Amino acid sequence: HVQLVESGGGSAQPGGSLRLFCAASGYSDSPYCMAWFRQAPGEKREAVAEIDAEGSTIYADSMKGRFTIAQDNAKNSIYLEMTSLKTEDTAIYYCAADARSYCYPIRFGDYGFQHWGQGTQVTVS
Repeated sequence: HVQLVESGGGSAQPGGSLRLFCAASGYSDSPYCMAWFRQAPGEKREAVAEIDAEGSTIYADSMKGRFTIAQDNAKNSIYLEMTSLKTEDTAIYYCAADARSYCYPIRFGDYGFQHWGQGTQVTVS
């Protein structure tokens, strides 16, 4: 079965940078849409960015220009490069994946994502 494992979370100062990784295993031969979500304390989970098997990306408006989602060298693994961090970026960040050749518009949120990682904490202060 599919397993997603996030790493790279931690603490940063405002204006700093962090890179998160998501290592995937157990994939079938199907293409996958992969994504990063986050959830701050007391808030709803929100989509951060998505990437399909061909590398096409979609970002939430508030992350454009600051965050970059990309495929890692390892097959079916992705990372999230976060720059110009703000205190409001503090959250648990989750990796998600679903077996389909394209990603839904980001306003669809977590609709359709079948597989989730355990999350990694990012604290900006």
